[in-house]
Amino acid sequence: MTYGIKERAGFIEITGEVGTGKTTICRALLNQLDHRTKTAFIFNSTLSGTPLIQTVMEDLGIETKKKTRGDLFSEFHRFLIDQLALDHNVVLIIDEAQNLSWTVLEQIRMLSNLEAENEKLIQIILVGQPELREKLKSPNLRQLRQRIAIRYHITALDDAEVPLYISHRLKLAGANGASPIFDETAIKEIGKYSKGVPRLINVICDKALLAAFVLGQREIDKEIIKQSVLEIEGGTYEHYQ
Repeated sequence: MTYGIKERAGFIEITGEVGTGKTTICRALLNQLDHRTKTAFIFNSTLSGTPLIQTVMEDLGIETKKKTRGDLFSEFHRFLIDQLALDHNVVLIIDEAQNLSWTVLEQIRMLSNLEAENEKLIQIILVGQPELREKLKSPNLRQLRQRIAIRYHITALDDAEVPLYISHRLKLAGANGASPIFDETAIKEIGKYSKGVPRLINVICDKALLAAFVLGQREIDKEIIKQSVLEIEGGTYEHYQ
C-alpha cells in the first residue's frame, strides 16, 4: 500500500478473510503516512454515490453543504489540483468494500478520472473480504478492474508465524520475556483453534491470560487454552478437533 501511494498507482485492492487484520493494517498505514499525504478513511460502505462523495470530501476537510453532485465533483477536482501543486498526495481508503454496489463502484472509478496530465490525483484503496475480488470480476466493472494496479490477498498466519505473532503482541503489552507465558502445547492448541486468524488468536490469548491470572499460574498450557475455548464457544470445541 505504501508503494502504491508513493508511486501514485491509482487503485489498490486489498482482500482477506474476516479477522485477518485488514482494518488494523489500514490503521498502521495511516500512522506511517507523512503530513504531505491527505487521507479519507471510509468505514460505512453502504453509502450511496453522492453521500459517499460528500463523506469523502468532509473527511478531507472540504465544505459540502448546499452543493449539487456536479458542484461536488468540480470542487473535489479543484482540491486535488491544489494538493498536487503543494506536492501533496490524496488517499481514499474504503473498508468493507465488498458491500459497495456496482453503481457506487463505478462512481468511485469516475473519481479516478480526475487526473492531471501525467499524475493520478487520488489513490484509492479498496479493502474487503474475498467477495470483493469476485464482485470486481463482473463484466460491468471491467473498466475499474483494469485500473487496479496493485492487488494483495492477506492470508491467515502459518504454524511458524503464530508464536511470533503472540510474542510480538506480548511485547507490545509490556511483557519482558522472562517467561514463555504460553508453552509449546498452548501455542499448538491456539494455532489449531484459530487456524492462524489473528482476531481469534487475540480472543483466545486474552481469555487464557485472564484464566491464568485467576488460577495464579505464570505459564499457560494446553489445558488452560482448552478451557478458554470452551468458554468462548459456549461449551464445545469439537469443531476444531
